[in-house]
Amino acid sequence: MANGDATSSSEVSSNVEAKLVPILTIGFISLFIFAALFDMSSFTAFIQTSFESAANTFGQSWQWLMLVNFIFALVLAFSPLGKKVMGAESKPTIGTFRWLAMIMCTLLAGGGVFWSAAEPIYHFITPPPAFSDVSGSTLQAVAPALDQAFLHWGFLAWAVLGTLATIVLMYAHHEHGVKLRPRALLFPIFGNKLENHWMGSVIDACSIIAVAAGTIGPIGFLASQLGYSLELLTGLENNVQSQLVILAVVVAVYSISAASGMDKGLQWLSRINVIGAFGLLLAMLFLGPTQFILNEFGSAFGGYLQHFGELSLTTDKPSWNVWWTWFFWGWFIGFAPMMAIFIARISEGRSIRGLVLAVAIGAPIATNFWFTVLGGSGIYLELQNPGVISGPLNDAGLPAVLLATLSNLPFSSILLPAFLVLTTTFVVTTGDSMAYSIAMVVSGDNEPDSKHRLFWAITMGVVAAVLLLAGDGGLNALQSFIVITAVPVSILIGFTLISGPIAALKMTCAKKYVTV
Repeated sequence: MANGDATSSSEVSSNVEAKLVPILTIGFISLFIFAALFDMSSFTAFIQTSFESAANTFGQSWQWLMLVNFIFALVLAFSPLGKKVMGAESKPTIGTFRWLAMIMCTLLAGGGVFWSAAEPIYHFITPPPAFSDVSGSTLQAVAPALDQAFLHWGFLAWAVLGTLATIVLMYAHHEHGVKLRPRALLFPIFGNKLENHWMGSVIDACSIIAVAAGTIGPIGFLASQLGYSLELLTGLENNVQSQLVILAVVVAVYSISAASGMDKGLQWLSRINVIGAFGLLLAMLFLGPTQFILNEFGSAFGGYLQHFGELSLTTDKPSWNVWWTWFFWGWFIGFAPMMAIFIARISEGRSIRGLVLAVAIGAPIATNFWFTVLGGSGIYLELQNPGVISGPLNDAGLPAVLLATLSNLPFSSILLPAFLVLTTTFVVTTGDSMAYSIAMVVSGDNEPDSKHRLFWAITMGVVAAVLLLAGDGGLNALQSFIVITAVPVSILIGFTLISGPIAALKMTCAKKYVTV
């Protein structure tokens, strides 16, 4: 009887723990919405103060975390451990093109289109602190502007999202049958102690809240950006009602995709995104300043490598870092556990070396070239005709840069709608993949039920709609909030500096596999 009582008690504890993650997650999101609707101005002020405090306190530590994570990943990749194939399969279960397409589209999202045009021109006009001796809006400011953008969307950002953390998850899941959840990142250190412990639920909930904030924000901003773009292109009034209609369409598309499963909607969307992005890249190269783009990419990438250490660790001007480097690092760190889960889910049969080279080297170089094509085109236009890009930037902010750039290129009537569609499909892909990942964590199932996937997909859309109704302050607060959530998540990612090498070593030495 005592044995039966112990078993019954263990099952009850496990059931309670299983419900704790959705309770914590949904409860916190509900409180966030309630606070935003109750007193938006006070709530926004509180979030902003907390954001700046978090960035100032942890920003420098995040710089070291990002750099060391990248270095450790490279060491593992080029060591004998890099040959190890992860998972129970000896060959990849998903084709290389589809695999890379899903990874790149999930991370880049709308930001890969929006920031690629906006960030370089901003740094070109106002050089970052690392290049304070350079005069803005001059030919000499082009390479430094691209260097800074390369840092924010380059090796360090990609590495934290899919290298050490993914290796740990692949080890825990395939070698020991541990569920793909953020708490599994601590498995090589603590073993199974967190599997049915409330602390494991808190870790999972923090990671889900962080990625939800990082996904809901772009979904909401996409609606406002498309509303702004459609007003300029068609004269359709950009108001809350039109933004909500746009949002409803976006949410409907990625919800249907999420419900259809990873092997259908997500892979199809990813292929469309990559093919579309490649086609538009060629169009921009052909229609834009081709020679200028190629020359500046070579010059800027060389400068990026030359100043890599300085750019990675500079703290010359904390007030600037808060709104740029530390903001981005908080964003990517907040995404890291859930993104690593997604990559681990689709990477069985890949070697450690193949994973690191694809995610931390190949993808960043492709991203940097993409930034040069879009951002470099805007810089070239500004050099030729001062004010043509900076004017809209000053008048309407960063969202205006992409439209201003495309409007001044040949066949703009085709390029403009094409890029708006691409931005939308990128965000849709991220919404789809993150809804899938959240459903995996909450359910503890690699193939979560379509109802779970649909619930989280719709929930993120509903939150975005509520914050749109509450005003821009709600979405801005959510954008800042991910940096706050990055504080506990960064501690979790910090452990992968230890657990990553341990996992790689144990995987290589393992003789027996557990098929999950």
